[in-house]
Amino acid sequence: MSIRAYVKLAMSEGLTIALDGTPLTGPVGGIRRFTNELLLGLRNEFPANHYVPVSDQFLPFPSGLEQRWWAFGLNRALGRLGAKVFHGTDFSVPYISRRPSVLTVHDLSPWLDPSPMSARVRQRCGLLLRLRVPRFVHTPSEAVRRELLNRFSFPEGRVVAIPLAAAAHFEAGEQSAGEPYFLYLGTLEARKNLEVLREAMDLLAGRGIRARLVLAGQARPGYAIPKHESIEWLGPQEEGKLPGLYRNALAVLYPSRYEGFGLPVLEAMQCGAPVIAADIAVLREAGGEAAMYAAPESAGAWAERMAELWTDAALRQTYSELGCERAKSFSWRRTAIAFQELYERCLH
Repeated sequence: MSIRAYVKLAMSEGLTIALDGTPLTGPVGGIRRFTNELLLGLRNEFPANHYVPVSDQFLPFPSGLEQRWWAFGLNRALGRLGAKVFHGTDFSVPYISRRPSVLTVHDLSPWLDPSPMSARVRQRCGLLLRLRVPRFVHTPSEAVRRELLNRFSFPEGRVVAIPLAAAAHFEAGEQSAGEPYFLYLGTLEARKNLEVLREAMDLLAGRGIRARLVLAGQARPGYAIPKHESIEWLGPQEEGKLPGLYRNALAVLYPSRYEGFGLPVLEAMQCGAPVIAADIAVLREAGGEAAMYAAPESAGAWAERMAELWTDAALRQTYSELGCERAKSFSWRRTAIAFQELYERCLH
């Protein structure tokens, strides 16, 4: 039976698939958006199935032995639901496998850039991979897939790259009148490499370009936000404000040294904003030929790309159009179908 036939069988039989819903209880961010959009996409494409988020953070809270969620509570909850497959959307699945599972590893930052905050993920996920507990491992990019295979002795055929996509509410439209600005939107932390943008702003000022850089997003505890007279930090933003921030930006900058996928690149493109991204494999995978690129550590390269877009309206329009077309090649519909096929592979 083909995979497509399995999908049709799932639709007719009404399978119950459980997903870790814990990211839905956290702040706005990539993993929460991934979990939410995947649930919506699956429910839209396969309405006969049941896709249920589960978490010990949902009411009523587990009690007694079930408070040991990953060891006991989750498996009991999945049993009550009659779930056939569990998808760990945030680096974790049950240690004791009573049903097949899919484990999403968003990136390898817990191992490449270890910190006390990532210690629990590093320990738990590393053990799950070494013991080969999940039936399949999902990565959002081929770049992360290759990194995972190089680091862990997990069977190559059981590691699957499925790309993400921008949500539907990120859409192009008319720009509001106002002072032009460059935008960085995302978590503010060391690996995002925002210091190179501060240096680029100095270089632009030296060329007589008085640009403004807006930073929007949650800062990690202890992270020192770059200081500059032309840099403004807006802090965390409500989800509904994000498309406007993208749409009204002269260009969106994404200088990260390391990413698992780089979802803001596609969000910006879908909103019609030109993008300058760090020249690393994973962002090339997302942006293709529709983005401009600069070496992560070269402030001069960033300043040059920013100056080109600042002074050339036709170039901005070209990259705006290229980005919109590029974003169309990614969709949550295709992503949802690919995940349903993966869930079906768990059962056969």
